[in-house]
Amino acid sequence: MKKFEGKVAVVTGGARDIGQAISLNLAKQGAKVVVNYFDDEKGAAETVNLIKKDGGEAISVYADATKQSDIDNLVAETKKAFGSKVDVLVNVAGGLFARKTIEEMDLDFYNLLMDVNFKSVFLVTKAFKPLMGEGGSIVNFSSQAARDGGGPGAGLYAASKGAVMTYTRSLAKEFGPQGIRVNALTPGMIATKFHDDFTKDEVRTKVAGGTPLRREGEAKEVADLVAYLASDESSFLTGNNIDINGGLAFS
Repeated sequence: MKKFEGKVAVVTGGARDIGQAISLNLAKQGAKVVVNYFDDEKGAAETVNLIKKDGGEAISVYADATKQSDIDNLVAETKKAFGSKVDVLVNVAGGLFARKTIEEMDLDFYNLLMDVNFKSVFLVTKAFKPLMGEGGSIVNFSSQAARDGGGPGAGLYAASKGAVMTYTRSLAKEFGPQGIRVNALTPGMIATKFHDDFTKDEVRTKVAGGTPLRREGEAKEVADLVAYLASDESSFLTGNNIDINGGLAFS
């Protein structure tokens, strides 16, 4: 029997890169997957098609994870497709948007970073919590930047991911008595569009070379760790912020 057979998983930002890899992996192991997307409808459709082609069940749902009305609709579509119980919630949605010094930042940029990276976790988790119960698992996405302050121009990104890290610990304490576990990942450099857009090639080469494993991580490797944290195999793990960075930094 597959480890997520009969279970329902919701993945925000589930249409591309790490989110897509997580959606595909959970489905491969039996989960019915809700693929949330914001600006990549094509990627969401591709993800759902790949899942269905492999014999799985999935739907894609548009939602801006910073807007309550969109999240309410995400919950409604989830219940309509798969019932009123959610077993796994993975909060992947987030972004850097631009590298800026404090002189270049304004309040709008501050609000954007905090909303997309932290407010989204708060709103989505609050909305889906009533659908979760004993044995449920929430996996949030923080970042290595939350541990070391991030690279140049990523101060607010690092701070917003630091908020996710701390909130994960708080939720683990709050939800634990109800049998719901909450953990987070703090990925280092993973080969995704994120770094294609915001990290120079020479920086990526330098960082990969300074990593004990001498390479960047892959989205599938992150997805495998998420599946472990979402499953009963990690039943005594909660409140953790787990590094996956090839040994580049130790917590």
